[in-house]
Amino acid sequence: MQVFVLISLLFASFVLYSEAQTKPENALTMSQVTNGQTEVMTVGGGCFWCVEAVFQRVEGVLKVESGYAGGTVPNPTYQQVCTGTTGHAEVVQVTFDPKKISYKELLEIFFRTHDPTTPNRQGNDVGPQYRSIILYHSEAQRQIAEEVIRETNAAKIWRDPIVTEVVPFTVFYKAEAYHQNYYNQNRLRNPYCIFVIDPKVEKLRKEYKAKLKKEYAKD
Repeated sequence: MQVFVLISLLFASFVLYSEAQTKPENALTMSQVTNGQTEVMTVGGGCFWCVEAVFQRVEGVLKVESGYAGGTVPNPTYQQVCTGTTGHAEVVQVTFDPKKISYKELLEIFFRTHDPTTPNRQGNDVGPQYRSIILYHSEAQRQIAEEVIRETNAAKIWRDPIVTEVVPFTVFYKAEAYHQNYYNQNRLRNPYCIFVIDPKVEKLRKEYKAKLKKEYAKD
């Protein structure tokens, strides 16, 4: 029995070591993004600068990171994703406090601050990397996502039907450092921030004023 336990421990150590050697430093798997006290949402709705800026302003959101998910190429770079050949979408990974805001509420904001009816496109940003996508972390998240899509379609918030992909989460690759917190750092010097992201943030402020963090209520 002692020999069996020793062999089991050695095997487990080998598996953990192997994973540590092969997994890219900026990759997060499902087991690493949930801790029971906070929850994680992974979504894409066009350029991740836009989606990041929106969710950074929502009360109950603890952290927003821009990155890549839904593709096949391991540890992709921004330049690779921009070719549209890696299968990845530009996404954000949102860590939130479910006691302050629910997954469903976050998805309702998501569906109102980007156009979920245009396949592989948001405005002038065109390509599969800009597709609307929800990567669910549990069966409960999948069911909620499909429920919100049904309700949003029924409410006729958008003229055309929603085409957002709903797929299981596998791995998230954090984007390069210069993409993080982009809007907050470049708002006044990048025309994209002014002409593309500002209207989304203003729509959030107008429709979800009660859900804004105090520091962003009047930015």
